[in-house]
Amino acid sequence: MTDDGAPEDNPGPIEVSLLTGFLGSGKTTLLNRLLRHAEMSETAVLINEFGDIGIDHELVEQVDETMIELTTGCLCCAVQGDLTRALRELFLRRVKGDCPPFRRVLIETTGLADPAPILHTLINDPVIATRYFLDGVISTVDAVHGLGQLDRHEECRKQTAVADRIVITKSDLADEAALSALEARIASLNPGAPRHRAVMGEIEPDALFGCGLYNPSGKSFDVRNWLRAEAFGQDHDHADHDHHRHDGGIDSFCMIYDEPVDWAAFVAWIQTLITHRGENLLRIKGIMNIAGEDAPIAIHGIQHMFHPPVRLPAWPSDDRRSRVVFITHEIDRREIEASLDALQQAAKETSDGA
Repeated sequence: MTDDGAPEDNPGPIEVSLLTGFLGSGKTTLLNRLLRHAEMSETAVLINEFGDIGIDHELVEQVDETMIELTTGCLCCAVQGDLTRALRELFLRRVKGDCPPFRRVLIETTGLADPAPILHTLINDPVIATRYFLDGVISTVDAVHGLGQLDRHEECRKQTAVADRIVITKSDLADEAALSALEARIASLNPGAPRHRAVMGEIEPDALFGCGLYNPSGKSFDVRNWLRAEAFGQDHDHADHDHHRHDGGIDSFCMIYDEPVDWAAFVAWIQTLITHRGENLLRIKGIMNIAGEDAPIAIHGIQHMFHPPVRLPAWPSDDRRSRVVFITHEIDRREIEASLDALQQAAKETSDGA
């Protein structure tokens, strides 16, 4: 809405964050605490069923069949399976002024949910993709039971592996040795995601949001915050890496190329990879130095789906190397490296022979 109460002609894309985490890991408590912060007042929350999430009754102002308006200025909508329809209807309500204005959507999943289908919706639906953009995935991990859940449940490992931010909940109930062991395990799955400890869901929203490629408030790209390639330590070097960082079939690593990459060969490689191994590619992020281009291109994919490549206005630093972060499931890093190296070599030989 504008200052005079008229609908905005072009409200612009809305940032979306996904809140995931295993059963009993504290998503409900975290969500309720987040909604009490003033910074969250322009937030819409999509949840599966109100009974499952248990929105604090002290926050509830008005209830109808599909929406709860909160005293904090937020609103909550019930989603019964059709996320695409819910996001479209929510956007339409916003444009018409039929609900409080919002600039962020927070989607809460069930404890056993695989985040990938929701991320697919944000990428694949052309209407959704023009109105919303993914800020990041927030995953909760139980400080007391997290190690056992990561051992026993593939869903828990996937939720943790694809996250951009990780909240270790109930951290007051575990001793420092247990917390350190859990953090080490999380880092083996997902070294790129910052970890935050929380007690009773208390955490500043700034720690969890604003982790996407594009910062709408600053109207700029924050590649380092989004990619976090430096967090991969010794795996950061393509020539000297550790092939044994696997946790329940999940591997996280960063591949780096010093020389510019042939774009046609890279696209052909990506298409081949997702055709044959898409289910095993939990997430891919990268910034690419393309031969013949002055500015980099950012790529982002989940399993079989890829965002359209984003041409950045300039390099974020003097480092012009291509960096691609992979989170994979039951696929060997060497297989990925060998296939891309082969295509790059073929492209080079073709270029040299031309």
